[in-house]
Amino acid sequence: MQNAALVAGVKKRMSPLGMALADLVETARLWRLGVMLGVLDIRLRYRGSALGPLWMTVTSALMVASMGIIYSTLFHMKLGAYLPFLALSLMLWQAGLSSLISESCECFVSAEESIRSVRQPFLLQAVRMLTRNAVVFGLNLIVPFVVFVIFGRWPGFDAVLALPGLLLWMLDGVAACMLLGSLCARFRDVPPIIGSLMQIVFYVTPIIWMPQQMGPNSRLLIYNPFYALLEIVRGPLLGTPPALSVWGMAIGSSLVFGLIATVVFVKVRARLVFWI
Repeated sequence: MQNAALVAGVKKRMSPLGMALADLVETARLWRLGVMLGVLDIRLRYRGSALGPLWMTVTSALMVASMGIIYSTLFHMKLGAYLPFLALSLMLWQAGLSSLISESCECFVSAEESIRSVRQPFLLQAVRMLTRNAVVFGLNLIVPFVVFVIFGRWPGFDAVLALPGLLLWMLDGVAACMLLGSLCARFRDVPPIIGSLMQIVFYVTPIIWMPQQMGPNSRLLIYNPFYALLEIVRGPLLGTPPALSVWGMAIGSSLVFGLIATVVFVKVRARLVFWI
């Protein structure tokens, strides 16, 4: 009891930055708990289902097949060249970047009961969210893998270069939880706004269309941070490693996003428990 009271007294005297750093350190110590909670979320979400999360894989496969046939015809492109690009792009967007953004908006609100009933670091919910997304992401990658097998598209050793991009996505996911999770806990109108913005980003980012279709104007894509983040993972998996300028944009935008997220989280962390 004395030790607990001493710890509580120390935390009360800590600055907001110190509290945020303590939250991060405690999250690193309890990361296994976050992973277990994420896996449990998947099991509870699909309990009683015959295929479980594989239903998303089946749905994605049907969507890729139908869209590939339709858009390859509209864009006058060979199916063997277009379908691997489309399958990979859709999976990286839907189960990757878009899913990270949308689920980070609800990472604190959806864990309201857990946060209120048990003393946990807030960033443990980021680990929980990343685990859920990693499981779904891995299952959805089955679709482009099968497409690659059918059309004989193998990236070779270049595929290893996608790993740093995936690591950057994870860091951006934590930053998204700190920023969007905090804002959405305070302002409940933010999630639908973010959802609408992500729909716009989907159409202005080369996901269902290829960058070369813009012709000379394709150089303007570098100013779209979502394109850069997508390309640092998609490029290596398609056997075309991205240029240094693309990596520079991805890292630069992530640093700015992370800095803003850190500042916001430090300022509002103490109020989160009252907002959710």
